[in-house]
Amino acid sequence: MQCDCDSVSSCYVPIVYALITIALVVAVLATGLAVYAVRNRNSGAAEELARNTKRLVETQAELAGRLTQIAEADAASQKALSERLQNQEIAITKTLEERLTDVTKKVGDSLQQSGTKSAETMTKLQERLAVIDAAQKNITELSAQVVQLQDVLSNRHARGAFGEIQLQDLVQAALPPSAYEFQKTLGNGKRADCILNLPNPPGAIAIDAKFPLESYHALRDATDDAAKIQYTRAFAADVLKHVRDIADRYIVPGETAESALMFLPSEAVYAELYANHPDTVEKSYRARVWIVSPTTLMATLNTVRAVLKDATMREQAGVIQTEVRRMLEDVDRLDDRVDKLQKHFGQAEKDLRDIRISTEKISKRGDRIEEIELGEGADTEEIAPSAEISALEPGGSHQA
Repeated sequence: MQCDCDSVSSCYVPIVYALITIALVVAVLATGLAVYAVRNRNSGAAEELARNTKRLVETQAELAGRLTQIAEADAASQKALSERLQNQEIAITKTLEERLTDVTKKVGDSLQQSGTKSAETMTKLQERLAVIDAAQKNITELSAQVVQLQDVLSNRHARGAFGEIQLQDLVQAALPPSAYEFQKTLGNGKRADCILNLPNPPGAIAIDAKFPLESYHALRDATDDAAKIQYTRAFAADVLKHVRDIADRYIVPGETAESALMFLPSEAVYAELYANHPDTVEKSYRARVWIVSPTTLMATLNTVRAVLKDATMREQAGVIQTEVRRMLEDVDRLDDRVDKLQKHFGQAEKDLRDIRISTEKISKRGDRIEEIELGEGADTEEIAPSAEISALEPGGSHQA
């Protein structure tokens, strides 16, 4: 028997109502039987009524006891059910707490990982922003340098100085200091930007830096055919003017080579000249003025360095031959001295051998003297004869 009530006490109310109802029914029956007995005035019926009433009372008591047992059993069942529900509630609460703790831990770990990844991402982002800032700064500086370079190129004197500095850097990077001179004044009073000191032939070669930038920009910015033709002629005229100036000023017979170099500091100007102005280039060849750019000048300077190296080796070849000849003379002299020293060693060896023979003789005679028993008379004269003593000298002729 189960109860769906909120508490155990509320489950006893129907049982109490049932007991009261049964008692009322029994009382009504007893009252009815008593009334019936009075009306009939029959003793036998009264006794039967009494017996019935007694049975009813016993039945009521039995029913009450059973109801009490049922109530007690129901109370015990309700109590067990309450304890079971309480245990289940505790277990469910514990399970929920564990799951909540697990979920909280997972959420915390996830938040921590997300925070760590976010921090790493922010750090990388800051590093990239720093790189971007540095690149932006470099771009800004480069823009400023480009503006400065444009300012330099717009001024003719500054542009000339720029070409001379570039020429100096290329020459200094390719040749030894003894192979060039900057701003050297020639015999005709003209000052060349650079002189390459080469042996004869060909002799010293002059290099002059020229930068016909205005006519090149005008040619590049020309929009119609008439303007292009006009500025093409102007560009060719400027280049030929520089070629004639170099040929007149820096080719000095007897002092320099029969040719000179015209240095164009711009590869673009050089490419425009050789691509679209072959007549101008041919005229520069006839004037013995070779037009070079930074790239071709570096190749020319490497060739000059090879020529200087070969000339230096030829100059040193005679010195090397002279030194070798002197060294051979020293070797011959050393051989003579070694031969003389060998002869001295041979004589010293012979002298040492003679000294050894003399010392052996002296030792033998000393042994012989110790064996002689000294006597009287003539026996004492045999001790040291003068002939044998003279034979003991190193230069003596006596043989053992």
